[in-house]
Amino acid sequence: MTRTTREWQAADAAHFLHPFTDFQALAAKGSRIITRGEGIHIWDSEGQQILDAMSGLWCVNVGYGQQALVDAATEQMRTLPFYNSFFQTAHPAAIALAETLAELAPPGFQHVFYGSSGSESNDTVVRMVRRYWDIQGQPQRQILIGRHNGYHGSTMAGASLGGMAAMHAQGGLPIPGIAHIGQPHWHEHHRTPGTPEERAAFGLEAAGWLEAKIQELGPENVAAFIGEPVQGAGGVIIPPATYWPEIQRICDRHGILLVSDEVICGFGRTGQWFGCQTFGAKPDLITFAKGVTSGYVPLGGVLVGERVARALIERGGEFEHGYTYSGHPVACAVALANLRLIRERDLVRQVREDTGPYLAQAYAALADHPLVGHAETCGLMGALWLVRDKATLQPFGPEVGIGMACRAHCFGNGLIMRAVGDRMIIAPPLIITRAQIDELAARIRRCLDLTLEQAQRSGWL
Repeated sequence: MTRTTREWQAADAAHFLHPFTDFQALAAKGSRIITRGEGIHIWDSEGQQILDAMSGLWCVNVGYGQQALVDAATEQMRTLPFYNSFFQTAHPAAIALAETLAELAPPGFQHVFYGSSGSESNDTVVRMVRRYWDIQGQPQRQILIGRHNGYHGSTMAGASLGGMAAMHAQGGLPIPGIAHIGQPHWHEHHRTPGTPEERAAFGLEAAGWLEAKIQELGPENVAAFIGEPVQGAGGVIIPPATYWPEIQRICDRHGILLVSDEVICGFGRTGQWFGCQTFGAKPDLITFAKGVTSGYVPLGGVLVGERVARALIERGGEFEHGYTYSGHPVACAVALANLRLIRERDLVRQVREDTGPYLAQAYAALADHPLVGHAETCGLMGALWLVRDKATLQPFGPEVGIGMACRAHCFGNGLIMRAVGDRMIIAPPLIITRAQIDELAARIRRCLDLTLEQAQRSGWL
């Protein structure tokens, strides 16, 4: 269909309610209309090329335009476009993908439960965790603990597990049986860079908040702790190296299940197949989505560790849970092609040993900018913390909206970065090259300069 940008925008405003959007404000402004993508770039309806430093929404790991994924979807649609996995039925694509996921997962994961998104996967976790404890003869273990500013989706259960205050203010959230602790975010508690020793001590302190919450709730009532290895939507919050091993120790001490939400961190983003491997945790359940298909087709699921799987299989009876599209054949076929491509191009090792360290160097150079209070990366994830005073790390007031101001300059200069408060974050496709990282860093610096000029003109400094 050929329409002008204004025509697309008018039809969009008339009919399409976008996620996480002020509908009235968007209708007045008009949507950016994206028409195609290739590699790490997308193009809008005005013909502007844009470097997509967010991989769509943390998901297009192998980049746009990969013909192998298109061919896999096409062939599967010809052969078997859909059949369900209810009624003691399976199909080859779902089985083959389950085998592959078990091969790629950390030791102790041999089973997969499919959904269509990260939100569905985390809803499944709530059902599965509570069912596990019921089988164990401890049905009172109902409470799952998440973290403030964590993100686990926007369904009733997923949004409840997450700790986003704005989400909890709408819809009567969180649902019962969900509790939260603080996030391991150094700069939320300190206005200094922090020495390595101070940050290591803070990691243990932040993990200790889980111990305190378990004691408050009663260990006999706590079912599981869930967390993202690196908090993505919360602003790329990278925990100290001491944090996750201590979380593991606390979970083991109290016998509670540990859930690693790998919807963002999974499939190479941190330089390992899964983020829990990067940070030294050994979870019982791993939720996944996004990167499993590089976003080409919706697919999510839960990797189920043997502790939980054995109980469900051997003593659980019927698990009264599932989705029409659990193990959708086209999604599974695309996932297989996607994972094959990641392996063939050796992208996980490349992120760990080449492009991830190179991005870290580029971000270390950006740290000298007058607006940047701190720059940090993990694999191919990065955050720049924008501050009013670099010497004292004094933040901008929320009324300034410094992050949104910077994001506007990014959009205007062919770059997609995401603003989370005063943190500018990226997660580029795993196929990004060193030369493209140089291009990315140059565009970021240009946008920071424009933001600084605006801040000076507006009297924000």
